[in-house]
Amino acid sequence: MTQAPLLLLQHVERTFRAGNQDIPVLRQVSLAICAGEMVAIVGASGSGKSTLMNILGCLDQANAGRYLVAGQDVAALDDDALARLRRERFGFIFQRYHLLAQLCAADNVEMPAIYAATDRAARRARALQLLERLGLGERAGHRPSQLSGGQQQRVSIARALINGGQVILADEPTGALDSHSGKEVLAILRELHALGHTVIIVTHDMGLARNAERIIEIADGRIVADRANRPPQAEDEPGSGLVQAKPATQAPGAGGNAEAPLRRARAWQGFTEAFSMAWGALMAHRMRTALTMLGIIIGIASVVSIVAIGEGAKRYVMADIRAIGANTLEIFPGKDFGDDRAAGIRTLVAADIEALHALPYVDSATAITSKVQRLRYRSVDVNATVHGVGASFFRVRGLGLTQGAAFLPDELRRHAQVAVIDEKTRRKLFGNALSALGQVILVGNLPCVVIGVAREKKTMFDDNGSSLNIWLPYTTAGSRIFGQSHFDELSVRIRDGQPSAAAQQAIERLLTLRHGKKDFFTYNMDSIVKTMERTGQALTLFLSAVAVISLLVGGIGVMNIMLVSVTERTREIGIRMAVGARQRDVLMQFLTEAVLVCLLGGVIGTTVAYLVGLALALLIPQWQMVFSAGAVAGAFLCSTLIGVVFGYMPARNAARLQPIEALGHE
Repeated sequence: MTQAPLLLLQHVERTFRAGNQDIPVLRQVSLAICAGEMVAIVGASGSGKSTLMNILGCLDQANAGRYLVAGQDVAALDDDALARLRRERFGFIFQRYHLLAQLCAADNVEMPAIYAATDRAARRARALQLLERLGLGERAGHRPSQLSGGQQQRVSIARALINGGQVILADEPTGALDSHSGKEVLAILRELHALGHTVIIVTHDMGLARNAERIIEIADGRIVADRANRPPQAEDEPGSGLVQAKPATQAPGAGGNAEAPLRRARAWQGFTEAFSMAWGALMAHRMRTALTMLGIIIGIASVVSIVAIGEGAKRYVMADIRAIGANTLEIFPGKDFGDDRAAGIRTLVAADIEALHALPYVDSATAITSKVQRLRYRSVDVNATVHGVGASFFRVRGLGLTQGAAFLPDELRRHAQVAVIDEKTRRKLFGNALSALGQVILVGNLPCVVIGVAREKKTMFDDNGSSLNIWLPYTTAGSRIFGQSHFDELSVRIRDGQPSAAAQQAIERLLTLRHGKKDFFTYNMDSIVKTMERTGQALTLFLSAVAVISLLVGGIGVMNIMLVSVTERTREIGIRMAVGARQRDVLMQFLTEAVLVCLLGGVIGTTVAYLVGLALALLIPQWQMVFSAGAVAGAFLCSTLIGVVFGYMPARNAARLQPIEALGHE
């Protein structure tokens, strides 16, 4: 029975477009090659032999006619199926070797096995075995630039065999070698043929062609001769020591009807391999990678810093607000600030304080009446603001004491002549040498004993001028200094965790019932808090929008650099596709590179932001940047999205390249 051909071309034609003309390169080529043959395709430059080899290796497709590989019509296959066919059936040996400069010899050999989803350990062992048997065991870790031409070609041969290499396509395999290296490569090809590989040599050298058992001559795109040949016996040719070995173990279902299991097996491995290749590519061009990341670094650092500065500023302001009583409610006579009738309203009295203390919403309450009086101590005579307050005043306002203690409710009831002064008053009256506690001062004409010194509160809401403050029991101040029993205002501290609005309504309802009408108005300090929060959020949003613009600019920079990278690495893409990479593999690699660049930029940008925060903390200790996990996570999400969005177009362009066009790119 006649053996069915492994490769069958029927009336194949191939034309190329040049301007407005179609240039025929192959004309009605019919050819059958059986498994195990060693065939030489011979022709002058421009005869179409290289185009014929490209079609045989599924790197290119015919415009007309049929091409069958093991009975399968190549025209019916999509790009991924063609990639699988190249990966499983063919091994390429190129005249110019087509090794990737950034990879060592072993990594170059492994490349087809990566796209065949071969286990990492198995493919490494197979690659080292092939290199060892080809005499390159000690050179496995060397890059192509560190190898001679003959050694590079042997690496190319090992790469062709890593997946089995049923059909070896050798394009001028000795054309760039010296005679000794050429003999070595020829010996390897003859040995591969002896081991059962189908070897197709494309050459213009008839001397090389005579080593094949069949010679096909092509001229002007047509086969002009197809004859059997008796190759000469090898004489003292250096053998390779190559022995038949099975290809490295592949994932289940490496072909045929089991593609679904292969896809599942390749999912995670494909990602890790894309990450590894992307990292290697970035490290091979460190300067370009750094410049690409620069825009992302600036953008991420800006976003994280602005959010942290905004949060720090908000907390700084909120701390100041809380220092003056963020959860307090102030009650004043009249309808609003500036009411002319407010001075004549005298309904805020001591009984209101007792009633307010009974409300469950209220933590504490105090009366406040303030007037300017003269203070005298020995020869010092100054103006000060005298406040008549309740025993709860210092709790309501969150005002601590540095010396002594506040007056007690008992001292309030018996109109005790005691006083608490602030730090400025202490310095003014007593200086730094004399203790204020126990000293007697004249408030107006009333002698009072100093029993405490209030802590100085330095906030943006304080009057930082020269005003001096002194606090007396409101009973003492009202009866003995001001001559009044009503108060200028009431200040109420809401219990922690209680709803401010509900507490305000309850207080207003109580006082309205007590006074018979609403002759007062309230000012809730919580409104300042909410206003400041809204203002801070709006400011942070605005500044973040500005920072996001810088991120977009950085993303455009990533896209531009990746487009340039695709152009520079077109030949690399062609090599990867020639050894079996699918479009999705190329897409994944370049997209991973873009995302990796942006993620690295995100890490560096976040680190820069933290360093800025540390520097700011040293310069302005009271105001620090506050970093949140949400802001950092958001920054990384932004950098990832930028990598995906702006990296997709270059990656898609790379994936859409045709193998034969990419291989011919300089």
